[in-house]
This record gives sequence, C-alpha cells and structure tokens, in this order.
Amino acid sequence: MEFRTTVKTGENRGWLHHSDNVVLLGSCFSDNIGNKMHGAFINATVNPMGTLYNPMSIAAGVQRLIECRPVAGQELFMQGGVWNSYDFHSRHSMPDKQVTIDRMNARIEQGHHALKSAQLLTVTLGTAIVYRLKITGEVVANCHKVPQHEFERKLATIDAMVRELDTMLTRLHEFNPALRIIFTVSPIRHIADGLDVNSLSKASLRVAIHEVTSRHREYCDYFPAYEIMLDDLRDYRFYSSDMVHPSDVAVEYIWQAFQATYLDDHSALAVARCERIHKRLQHRPMSANRETVERFNADTASVVHNLVKEYPYLSQNPEIQRVLVTK
Repeated sequence: MEFRTTVKTGENRGWLHHSDNVVLLGSCFSDNIGNKMHGAFINATVNPMGTLYNPMSIAAGVQRLIECRPVAGQELFMQGGVWNSYDFHSRHSMPDKQVTIDRMNARIEQGHHALKSAQLLTVTLGTAIVYRLKITGEVVANCHKVPQHEFERKLATIDAMVRELDTMLTRLHEFNPALRIIFTVSPIRHIADGLDVNSLSKASLRVAIHEVTSRHREYCDYFPAYEIMLDDLRDYRFYSSDMVHPSDVAVEYIWQAFQATYLDDHSALAVARCERIHKRLQHRPMSANRETVERFNADTASVVHNLVKEYPYLSQNPEIQRVLVTK
C-alpha cells in the first residue's frame, strides 16, 4: 500500500552540465536552488536585481538585463532612510544615492553578461498579484514599504501574463539562441493575501506557464517544484517554522529531483563530489592544536587541487581560487 504520491518529472533531459553557466531569476526559491548550485561549485548567477515575484516584474527585469540599461538617478526615491528603485529588491538600497546607483548598475552589467553566456536560465514565478503605482501606472517589483494607498493591487490576468512572458522568451532567444529556460512555480505560500487568493494566484501562474512553454517547447520546460511540495511532501514538517517557506529538508529533496530531471550522468558524479568538498571548506577545525589545524588545511588544499586537475574549469570558482592561492 502506498501512503504518498510521488511526482514524476519524466525522463532526464540532460540540459545541465556541471561546467555550464546558469542564471536563476524570480522568487526567493531561486535563491534556495541557487545556493544549492553554489554548494556544488556550479557557476550560477542568482537574481542580479534581487528577488522578483510577479511575471511582469521578472519580464521587465529580463529586458533591462538584455539591454544592459543602467539605473538613472531620477528612478530612485528616498524611503526608510535609503535610496530605492521600484525595479530592485531592497537588498540593493543604500543610504548614499551614488553608492546605490553604482551598486545597481554593477548588478545589471553582471546580469547582462551572465545571461549572454548562460546555457540555462531558471525562472521561478511566485505570485500573480501585482502592485501598480497609481501615479505612473507601472507595475513595481518591490513596494519598499511605501504606503499601500499609493498602489493599485490586483490579480494579473492570464492573458496579460502570457503576453509578457511570451515577449520575454522571444527576446531571450534572440539575445542568446543557445539558452534553455526552465519555469517553475514557487512552493512558497503567499498567505498574507489569504489562502484562497494564494491558490488562485498559483493556478493562474501554472496556466500561464503551460501556455508559454507550449509555444516555445523547443527550448523551454516546466519543473514541478510547487507540485512536489504540495502533493509529494504534503506535510507541515517540510515547512520552516513560519509555515510558509520550505524547510531545508524540502529544499534538498526538490534539489535532488531537479538534478534527476536535468543533470547529465557525468555531472551528477561531479556535483556529489563537489558538495562534499564544499562542506569541507565550510568546516572550521575546533582544535586548539596548531598542527592539527595545519594538517586539516593542507589536506583540504590537496583535495581541492586534485579536484581542479579532474575538472579544470573549476579553477575559475572564487572559493576554489581562495584555496589554491593559499596552498
């Protein structure tokens, strides 16, 4: 007797090689999977403009990255003691205006080059709820705690989301014809709007993704992270304490499913080995004995050196470089 429903993701696509360049955009679930990729020494650029949730803001962000269009001073506004942009997450907001501009423009340039050289892009849609600034009519990526009466809040229509995402995919394919794109719906629940609205929002996103991936099926796919969380794991023990975000165990489970769906066989071995070495690099010996610490560091350097001999492209990884420099 079966007491759970396992979500089937189909045959392995082999879309991801360990040496590939990857860009991840969208909700904070992109950060979760991006961190997993970093832990496997995959060259992943995660949310250059910060966390983005709705399809309109993601599509606008992609267009800005493609154009490498810099932030102008008049785009910024002061709120909460820092300078903000409605197109960027607040993690890039700083008290000094020029520092904020420089920081944001550096991320745009980084994202532009990352998209141009990437073999894989993942886009995680978090919500179909959009906030439109009343004075300009623009959909904002982040409200930055501006009073709610300044915005019109509404559920984006499926037709509008399909239109924005379809245009985004066409431009991406023109910009980087070799790029493959994986869509997913974030398993993170937006309960502030109510569970009924959250369900409607996620369903709308799923329908929109189905439509656009059908139109661009030769280089687009859908990965069922949302379905794995709701129908496979299906238990509150797989949520963190806020009952909204997936727990570390859930993220690891979904990451394993992602690997089984997209990672080629040779790369699966590389990822497993790199994850072990990454954990070793995070470890700090607790011993007060100097010789013990030096022996551990020497062994680590030797392990990393052998890893680079087998996978030469890893010599460009910043964590690996730090070890090689100190060897």
